[in-house]
Amino acid sequence: MFVDEVEIEVIGGKGGDGCSSFRREKYVPRGGPDGGDGGRGGNVVLHASRNTASLIHLANKHAWKAQHGEQGGASQRHGRSGEDLVIDVPVGTMVFDKNHDLLLKDLKEDGDSFIVARGGFGGKGNVRFKSATLRSPTMASPGEKGEAREIRLELRMIADVGLVGKPNAGKSTLLSRLTKARPKTAPYPFTTMTPHLGLAKIDADRSFVIADIPGLIEGASEGVGLGHDFLRHIQRAGVILHLVEPAPSDGTDPIENYRAIRQELEKFDEELGQREEVVAVTKNDLPDAAVVQARFKEELGIDAALISAVTGAGLKDLVDRIVAIIKPKAKW
Repeated sequence: MFVDEVEIEVIGGKGGDGCSSFRREKYVPRGGPDGGDGGRGGNVVLHASRNTASLIHLANKHAWKAQHGEQGGASQRHGRSGEDLVIDVPVGTMVFDKNHDLLLKDLKEDGDSFIVARGGFGGKGNVRFKSATLRSPTMASPGEKGEAREIRLELRMIADVGLVGKPNAGKSTLLSRLTKARPKTAPYPFTTMTPHLGLAKIDADRSFVIADIPGLIEGASEGVGLGHDFLRHIQRAGVILHLVEPAPSDGTDPIENYRAIRQELEKFDEELGQREEVVAVTKNDLPDAAVVQARFKEELGIDAALISAVTGAGLKDLVDRIVAIIKPKAKW
């Protein structure tokens, strides 16, 4: 099961209480205070890991608490600090304060970490209160409570290329052809139920990441179909790869389908409408494919690629077009 948004409560550990104690050794007649400080409470830390693909491990537990600090002891012994609670999340996880809808951190790189709830400071032992006028203090301070907050974690995949199109346009087939990803495919709409990432290798030193999301339909930006929940996963993509089926089974016009998807992208996020785009007409073995390619040129001024994800025809040209756009941005 793929989960890309959860709401949880994170609570830092409470600091240990300070100790009130006095020296009582037999040959130390004037003993005095010797209570140690309490240990600090553990922090709750979010850690971005490429080995974590979903937020499902957080979905069934609401409260996540770090360990409390231990109480101070006699002979000025400090209590042990509580261990941090480290929670692994996928790379690309955005951390929001739930109550204020405020972005706290965007964990975009593998290994990024963020202390989302700090542990409380340990209390002071009574030795800390000794002074010239107060030689035998009995008071010790309690440990502080840890920070508590409700957060929303939202996963937005990190990809160079965002793959979009109507249901059954051939996105999953293309992803499996260009990468080692193996999404489920079938000859009916909405085969893809969850986003998929795939790494397309160009040569030994160069590659790019493709994100495939469930097929979009009109109204996707408002929650119709499956697209609304997953459009966020292409928001980071530098290039939009738009696949167009030349002869849709529902009899709709391919050019109008293209326009409808473009409108949904712009409604969801205006910046997506400005993103660089590569258009590809799929299933080039169909008689209508070349005709639709020509229509893109004549009606929209778009030089669409003509490909077949099944036979591999036109895929080299398609990859070259993508690389020409992302190469100036990539660290190759």
